[in-house]
Amino acid sequence: MNNYQVFIDNFVGSLGFFKPEIAIIATFISAILLDLMFKNIKNIAGYVSIVGFIITGVFLAQLSGQSASLFNGLIVVDPFSTFFKFIVLITSLLTVIMSFSYKELYEDNRKVGEYYSIIAGMTFGMFLLCSATNLISIYLAIETMSLSSYVLAGYTKEIKNASEASLKYVIYGAFSSGIMIYGMSILFGATGSMDVNTINKAILSGNVNLIPIIISGLMILVGFGYKISAVPFHYWTPDVYEGSPITITAFLSVASKAAGFAVFIRFFKDAYMYSSIDGGNIWQSLPGFDWKIVVAILSVASMTLGNFVALWQDNIKRMLAYSSIAHAGYLLMGVTVMTNAGIGSVMIYFVMYLIMNLGAFYVAQLIENEIHSDNINDYNGLGSRAPGLSVLMAIFMISLIGIPATAGFIGKLYIFTAVIEAGAIWLAVVGILNSVVSAFFYLKVVRNMFIRENETNKSKLQFHPATQVIAYALGALTIIFGLYFTPVLAWAQNSIQMFF
Repeated sequence: MNNYQVFIDNFVGSLGFFKPEIAIIATFISAILLDLMFKNIKNIAGYVSIVGFIITGVFLAQLSGQSASLFNGLIVVDPFSTFFKFIVLITSLLTVIMSFSYKELYEDNRKVGEYYSIIAGMTFGMFLLCSATNLISIYLAIETMSLSSYVLAGYTKEIKNASEASLKYVIYGAFSSGIMIYGMSILFGATGSMDVNTINKAILSGNVNLIPIIISGLMILVGFGYKISAVPFHYWTPDVYEGSPITITAFLSVASKAAGFAVFIRFFKDAYMYSSIDGGNIWQSLPGFDWKIVVAILSVASMTLGNFVALWQDNIKRMLAYSSIAHAGYLLMGVTVMTNAGIGSVMIYFVMYLIMNLGAFYVAQLIENEIHSDNINDYNGLGSRAPGLSVLMAIFMISLIGIPATAGFIGKLYIFTAVIEAGAIWLAVVGILNSVVSAFFYLKVVRNMFIRENETNKSKLQFHPATQVIAYALGALTIIFGLYFTPVLAWAQNSIQMFF
């Protein structure tokens, strides 16, 4: 009876910290029910999602600075998870707003209620993933997120590329999840626990065989690498990004990646590392295997392959897909050094990446609505046909390169600084050289818009003013955070201090 009472008390106490997730669940259910009840209101599920996400944000803000272990250690609430949840939530909110103006989504009077509901469901899975500290909760969160993303990737199923993208996504996802869960079973068998902190203690005790520990870690890394689109687990990314609705492509490129990095960092810090020097701000790999080398290899491979393959892409979504792979490499640089500054730089980078990447995708969406193409060669002459959006796209492209006075420069500055301070100068050099390479394909878009002329169609493109508000807001933030980034820096530093 005492154990039962303890369980009930723990469960009730946990609910107070679980309000953001409860709000998302309520949003998911309400969006489905109201869409069924009010079929004449086309976007009611989207409106419900927006209201639900705003309420979730209020609850999330109330948890700022708080830390707690929930549901007997299955998940935790701390500033680190709260930071990444805000990244996910803001991306989800902007994705819903972007979707209202996406013409392809509404073709043939397609029902969109389930679309907005599933975005809420996927957001719930990503929230859980940001907080998961148990092998079971990690796996369930990844599957909750993945199942939703498979459906969203192929939501415009009448389009051949969408169906193909969804199928490939499912196949690669099932393969990576299978490897990951097998690795988790090995880790559980070797340590006798599913809690990552208990696993860490078991490894530190020296009473376990390190070979299965290392093998299981590599297998689990496959699942995480798949979620963050790191090489060599990236094969799904270009096809899925190209075939999916562009709004979902943008959603996956930021929110899914953020949740993947959150669980990646937490798992390897709590399970396979220990704090030894500098007041706990520098991690050391557990005896027997240096995980820094593995992460460094993934970082270099992702940056290099992503940037060099992007050089040959003519499709804007496919180009941004390889760009996303390259940015995963930059982010992994911050993880490689495994320091307070390194993880803080990853968090700063994510804020900047959210702004400039979503901005680029949204401008591409608005242009696709009018020219019915996502081929970069069809961007010829857009500088005169759509001058405002062309300038915005140029700003986002320049920011993605990392040129000064843009948000992207600040993100890369802190990443490279953290790497150099940790003594990995060679890695910083590789990152800088890759940034130079990226300039070629980003500036190709700018060149086509402003230098090359479209000989067949020179008519002005017309855009509804309301659809451009988000694009201009993101463009403004790209410049503002490139010049004044103190609030982002303070937010990241405050979040990382309690995590370490």
